[in-house]
Amino acid sequence: MAEALEGLRVIDMATVLAGPGTGRYLADFGADVVKVESPSGDGTRHMGWMPPDGGDSYMWQLVGRNKRAIVLDLKTERGCEAMWRLVDRSDVLIENLRPGTLERLGFPPDALFARNPRLVLLRVSGFGQTGPYATRPGFATLAEAMSGFAAINGEPDGPPLLPPIALTDEIAALAGAFAVMVALRHRDQSGAGQVIDVNLIESLLQVMNALVSAAAHLGYDQPRLGSGIPYTVPRGTYRCRDGRWVAISTSAESVAQRVLEVIGVAGDARFATFSGRAEHRDELDAAVAAWIGARPSTEVLEVFSAAQAAIAPVLAMTELLADPQIVARGVIADVGGVRQQGPVARLSVTPAVLRHPGRPLGADTDEVLRELGLLD
Repeated sequence: MAEALEGLRVIDMATVLAGPGTGRYLADFGADVVKVESPSGDGTRHMGWMPPDGGDSYMWQLVGRNKRAIVLDLKTERGCEAMWRLVDRSDVLIENLRPGTLERLGFPPDALFARNPRLVLLRVSGFGQTGPYATRPGFATLAEAMSGFAAINGEPDGPPLLPPIALTDEIAALAGAFAVMVALRHRDQSGAGQVIDVNLIESLLQVMNALVSAAAHLGYDQPRLGSGIPYTVPRGTYRCRDGRWVAISTSAESVAQRVLEVIGVAGDARFATFSGRAEHRDELDAAVAAWIGARPSTEVLEVFSAAQAAIAPVLAMTELLADPQIVARGVIADVGGVRQQGPVARLSVTPAVLRHPGRPLGADTDEVLRELGLLD
């Protein structure tokens, strides 16, 4: 069965996570993604956790999944010639160099489109291709600090917190994959390629929901509430008697009423409405914490589940690997002996195919150069 993106060629000359993440999503669904690295290799190969037997990092083996890996030195005439031939034969080019760097390397957009008018050029940066911050280094930490995310993340009496994962990079990778498919749809209808400007701060801003409107129209800045949300109370993590943690949510009124019934405060007028629960957040949170804290996690989970109230155990990643739902659906895939998350979505007719983890540096250089007519 043909894969959904079979026949699509993508040049991935981006580094670290956001741009290469876009390439991985496309590769999982059949695109021929050619990962172009400098002779020193992508820094992700040595980032994070390393296999005990040696080799590239687990991070590289995920972000490089399903891609062909080639080395081109774009400071040489031969390397540039190979890159131009790739451009001639490709549908998408992904780069995340600092704005202006691609031009200085000799590959400005107008020259790229002159060679291949159907090319889709995805440019990933920290702040966008224009504006006073365009040439600043593009780190996710900066986007997380400036987007409003860190300001609302943390305990009320604590400092603003950054996410402990590469959150912004991963969101930008999804935004990039979505934008590429939109541009390809237009290209297939019109015959014309285009430039896509995806950046970290605007990608993260998309998940801030209506906080933008609340700030613009009401002058509202959300305070840090720990795991709480202003309009959903109770919502958070709570410690059981045995030391285990659970998370509950009451974002639907019917669920909120079930939770109130479980903990024995259903008749309290203070908690009868969304606004009342928000006004009396501390009192209600204390009641929930006291009820849960007096019982072992098994009982808490059983009672809440029986009442069809929204609850889940807080799992460490090692615990997630053994969770029955995760196991039953095969969420964690074995890709060439490396266990990692499976595809981002499940398609009923053209599912993703996980062929191999990230390849060794330059593993496919000769193969691709032969295809380009540069090697016998």
